[in-house]
Amino acid sequence: MKIIDTHAHIFPDKIADKAVQSISDFYSTPICNKGSADVLIDSGKKIGVLKYLVFSTATKPQQVESINSFIMEQVNLHKEFIGLGTMFKGYEHYGDELERLKKSGIHGIKLHPDFQKFDFNDKELFPVYDTLIQLNMFVLTHAGDYRYGYSHPEKIADIAKKFPKLNIIGAHFGGWSQWDIARDVLNLPNMYFDTSSTMGFQGLEQAKKGFDTFDNSHIFFATDFPMWDHESELKNIMDLKLPDNVTENVLYNNFVSFYGQYSDLFKNSDTH
Repeated sequence: MKIIDTHAHIFPDKIADKAVQSISDFYSTPICNKGSADVLIDSGKKIGVLKYLVFSTATKPQQVESINSFIMEQVNLHKEFIGLGTMFKGYEHYGDELERLKKSGIHGIKLHPDFQKFDFNDKELFPVYDTLIQLNMFVLTHAGDYRYGYSHPEKIADIAKKFPKLNIIGAHFGGWSQWDIARDVLNLPNMYFDTSSTMGFQGLEQAKKGFDTFDNSHIFFATDFPMWDHESELKNIMDLKLPDNVTENVLYNNFVSFYGQYSDLFKNSDTH
């Protein structure tokens, strides 16, 4: 069984404990895992994860370049890692920085509007989205939070419609704690979804509804590490009792097909 984890946070060792505590505080959820590369790989090995989509989030413009350099370094150190960069509203050199990411083999960025405190559809981000399209890059975004409006599914849908050539991965089935709204507004051709931090909070119900609503070929397995461990998240997927071919595709093939639009990383892989 081939597996890719398409949502994993990593941090430099010196700040990993503090970063994990911040996530724990933000969601009022205890987190047992350390958010370091080695711990991530050890956790994933227990279920046979082959690749991890890894990233970290800038909480101010001054952090963008250093975080992107850290992700580039980690991708070079760990053959298992596929990296995503970070970006921030108001960061002046977004064009040069996105080109730097692309040249290093990083083909997308991760945004977390609720951490970063800006709307996903803020007009100041439109040039960033345009540049992503020009460079053939994609965006993964945290999606949905009943406490804030920054990543509301309707704001993500707004960008998906305004930028139809931009592929967007909506984390957490497109709407953490706002799953019903996400299913109403995000069933769009350039929207993709990961399974992370849904079943851990709501059990299997919301995931089942997500599979009933969205194109199953647009759904990727993900853990939101260090929020959840790999064994429990795989068990959740298996407990959905999806058809075998759907499970295999969600665990591996769907992301391989998606990523093939940007990179030949999986060119020689057997995706069927």
